Amino acid sequence: MPSELVVRAAHEGGMCFSTTAGTHTVRFDYPLRPGETGAGPTPLQMLLSSLAVCSGSTLFLVLSRMQQDVQGLEVTARGQRRDEHPTVLTRIDLEFELRGDIDTESVARALSVAEEQLCPVWAMLKGTTPIASTFSIAPPM
Repeated sequence: MPSELVVRAAHEGGMCFSTTAGTHTVRFDYPLRPGETGAGPTPLQMLLSSLAVCSGSTLFLVLSRMQQDVQGLEVTARGQRRDEHPTVLTRIDLEFELRGDIDTESVARALSVAEEQLCPVWAMLKGTTPIASTFSIAPPM
């Protein structure tokens, strides 16, 4: 049976909204002037954050199940945005920086599983937005 996710957004003034998901609150903003700092990330920045966290946690889980010694993992998500409205993302690049005694082939397989089977954010976005991924592995400390 499908489960329901609920998020509430409350207007705080200007382009700022406070969202609540369960007991967690996140503030979003959308500065209208170039160079202006908002009260929180923009919705597209949070979309990239969701993809980075979802793909990163999935990669970590799969590599752990493959008995790989992941000592560190950072994900950078970069999105190219159209200038015209709607200013959708036209391309996303994911960079996975791993640390530990990790086999390169295992990372490639785990990324494939994350993209094709397990990460729901990646699955939702890839149908409309090209997503490329790369990774590097640093030795254990």
